[in-house]
Amino acid sequence: MNHSKKFWTALLGMGMLFAAAAPSAAHEEKARRRADNAPLVIGHRGGANGYLPEHTLETYALGIALGADYIEPDLVATKDGQLIARHEPNLIDTTNVKDLPQFAGRRKTVMVDGVATDGFFASDFTLAEIKQLRAVQSFPERDQGFNGKFQIPTLAEVIELAKRKSREEGRRIGIYPETKHPTYHQGIGLPLEDRLLGVLSAAGWNHRNAPVFIQSFETANLRYLRGKTSVRLIQLVDANDVKPDGSLDFSKPYDKPYDWVVSNRDGLFSDLVTPRGLQEVKGYADGIGPWKPYLISSACKSVQNGACADVTGDGAVDERDRVLLPPTDVIANAHRLGLLVHPYTFRSEQKRLTGSFGGNPVNEYLAFYEAGVDGLFSDFADTAVAARAMFLLKHDPDYAACLVNARRCERNND
Repeated sequence: MNHSKKFWTALLGMGMLFAAAAPSAAHEEKARRRADNAPLVIGHRGGANGYLPEHTLETYALGIALGADYIEPDLVATKDGQLIARHEPNLIDTTNVKDLPQFAGRRKTVMVDGVATDGFFASDFTLAEIKQLRAVQSFPERDQGFNGKFQIPTLAEVIELAKRKSREEGRRIGIYPETKHPTYHQGIGLPLEDRLLGVLSAAGWNHRNAPVFIQSFETANLRYLRGKTSVRLIQLVDANDVKPDGSLDFSKPYDKPYDWVVSNRDGLFSDLVTPRGLQEVKGYADGIGPWKPYLISSACKSVQNGACADVTGDGAVDERDRVLLPPTDVIANAHRLGLLVHPYTFRSEQKRLTGSFGGNPVNEYLAFYEAGVDGLFSDFADTAVAARAMFLLKHDPDYAACLVNARRCERNND
């Protein structure tokens, strides 16, 4: 992690998009269009949480340094109504809260989207108390050496960082906030939507051309937001697991948007990516953020007793024991309606790479870039950017060469 900015710009930055240091409004608009033409690299939980604890200013800054175009703050609300960046309202897995004796009495069990959840919840802490916590790495196989070093940021602090880094990097960096469990937050009297729009308005980013996407796994709050803002909205699409044959499993609570549960609406997440479902999404959102198996799934190389077999002989059954299937028609159907497609989540650990990729995460990115995604969410922005550079060199070498030389460029969209 000691690579210099010059190194990343030269070797990994061929897909990064540079703007003039002090561009005119016309040049800013051109830069925005160029950024949105290339497959976007969206820093999942910051874009560097493969290296550092997620959702901290340090992780966002590193994700930006590694080339992320957008950084993703997942949003939950504190007791005093402040929006902070955490993956869940339950803080137990991503902070050191359980180790702090002053907060021991805050532990409890609550229902989150119909699931009894034990832990410490942001809504029981003021922002001042949240600032006493420190982030920890939630993936046990990743580096734990930075645990306890970084604070929990507010959304306003994340926006300030994105703006400052945009100036320093000379390129457009945006935010991609997710409203986490909106029905849950409404139920505890801390709805997220107007709070989010208030912070965006204060930052001057509550408009169509702002470097902002808002995402949600629920549909009702996106419909509400569409009536309140012109910021681009993305419908997330989930599932529980992938079956041995590559079809998706929709076990609860990952079967449908939770607002459908409380409104007794029939259907599954998969209904949102049918032609009819996409047409419905088009009425309130600008794109979809599907779990990546909706676009390119995988099947077990060998099945024993109805489950994947350990064909690699490493003693574990994971993605390495699966083979890639052909792409579905979801991307083509979404594009036919003018919807963007931003799948999640791309990670570099061997156990998370389908055997067809030969242990090289670049191959997974290339498969999805070739399939036509408009962007993707990555825990390792550097690898996503390197793969994008390879993709651009193949499909638009003049544009890629222009980018690596940090000149103003126009994309050939033929």
